[in-house]
Amino acid sequence: MHKASWFIFIKKNMVKKIFILIIFIFSSIFSFAQNEKNLSRPKLIVGIVVDQMRWDYLYRYYDRYGDDGFKRLLHDGFTCENTFINYLPSYTAVGHSVIFSGSVPAIDGIVGNDWIDQLTGKHWYCTEDSTVETVGAAGTDGEMSPHNLLVSTITDELRIATNFQSRVVGVSLKDRAAILPAGHTANGAFWFDDASAHFITSTYYMNDLPDWAKKFNENNEPGKLLSNQWNTLYPINTYTQSTNDNVSWEGKFKGEAAPVFPHNVKNIYTNEHDVIRSTPFGNTLTLDFATAAVNGYDLGTGKATDFLTINCASTDYVGHKYGPNSIEIEDTYLRLDKDLATFFHFLDEKVGKDNYLVFLTADHGAANAIGFMQAHHIPADFLESKKIIAPLNEFLSAQFGVENLLSSFVNYHISFNLKNIQEHKLDYEAVKKASVSFLQKQPGIQFAADIDHIGDAPIPEPIKTKIINGYDSKRCGPVIIIPDPGWFGGQEGGTGTTHGNWNPYDTHIPLIFMGWEIKHGSTNRMVNMSDISPTIAALLHIQMPDGNVGKVISEITN
Repeated sequence: MHKASWFIFIKKNMVKKIFILIIFIFSSIFSFAQNEKNLSRPKLIVGIVVDQMRWDYLYRYYDRYGDDGFKRLLHDGFTCENTFINYLPSYTAVGHSVIFSGSVPAIDGIVGNDWIDQLTGKHWYCTEDSTVETVGAAGTDGEMSPHNLLVSTITDELRIATNFQSRVVGVSLKDRAAILPAGHTANGAFWFDDASAHFITSTYYMNDLPDWAKKFNENNEPGKLLSNQWNTLYPINTYTQSTNDNVSWEGKFKGEAAPVFPHNVKNIYTNEHDVIRSTPFGNTLTLDFATAAVNGYDLGTGKATDFLTINCASTDYVGHKYGPNSIEIEDTYLRLDKDLATFFHFLDEKVGKDNYLVFLTADHGAANAIGFMQAHHIPADFLESKKIIAPLNEFLSAQFGVENLLSSFVNYHISFNLKNIQEHKLDYEAVKKASVSFLQKQPGIQFAADIDHIGDAPIPEPIKTKIINGYDSKRCGPVIIIPDPGWFGGQEGGTGTTHGNWNPYDTHIPLIFMGWEIKHGSTNRMVNMSDISPTIAALLHIQMPDGNVGKVISEITN
């Protein structure tokens, strides 16, 4: 080859190699940058669980919300429009456990707010713990811990992943809704004590309240919030999404002649501090205390990601008292919208708008009030326990010649007197089978099943899977009742509403992620409540909780 040609050949190859090297370097830098981005984490995560919030509340009052509360979540965040509870019963403690563990009651052990130990017959409250003491007040309301929760939470896993540099705090009016989300390793969980009107905790977390919490309690904010009567935020004639103010199926405060505005809660509070729970001002109190906690612990300013869990519980108390179609519940959500806007603005200033990740969901929904449904010719009624248990006991006594074969009816589960059955050498399987046969014939009961033989029960999906997911044989009775749609536990002539069943009004909940690296959008794909924790784990690149059965919501993580 000619010398000049050889030089040109070498030069071209060198240029080509240099070009390839440059591409490789830039690709490596880009890849490194991408990895760095993927490994980044928000400074603060805020998990807000609005108690008894049905999914449709996002849109029922949409036109009345301001721009910076629920609308900000919807406009800036990613919403999962078809998020469902995938277990039974749909109760408060169960929901909080599943949201923050990614598990189900069959695994995490929190099968209700209360349950009966099937081996000992002992009644258990979900967070009771006699080995700890109240901190911040007198009495036993602080003898609580997450001891009965059998799995880890996403908050636990964050603490472990950061070698406990992350700080985790839980806040609610309810003990169970502060304790269970914060997990086993939390820096603190705080809940409201009715007797003292203070936020308290237990020796499980600390031996004395922090100074910032003491200062908050000294300010008597509950009294200030209730210094005036509860009247509507706007003129009452503008509450067009609700029924008339005075209807027979709504509850009344003590001393009221009718369930109408204005509610004179100031006078009631003097002797009964718990009245604040059943007003929208309980949510204001909770978010104000959460704000104090952020400042007190300086959350979102450290080297590791912090986690704050908040339960707005007054929506539940108001809902139970008045039902979903009341002016009271509409007013509560309009006020909560303003409170959320204030809280988000605070986080913007404290942590930085793009530095925190917030998700908002609910622990359960609620049925329409029985009276409301009956007034509109929708099938509904009360499933009265006394009309189930007494007749069933009589039936079993006649069948087997032994009295008192039932021991309890809790969370729609029937438990049997195993000692009595054994002493009389009865066939336990025959007793359960006879019970199911009897129950299936009773009004208001759509299905009854022996869960030990649930595979043989003619119950359609997704109800069957929800039954299985909620069954812990040590904490649940083996026979379960599924009420007819529109039916729920209560007494004839009862007011307000409740929850606990499989139907969409109880199990279709909101789920919105907003903030740090969350792209605006939505999905109508069905996801489960148990998918929340693994999604957060994926966003943080940490381990899922140890009882997790949920799946990552890939639309959020991609």
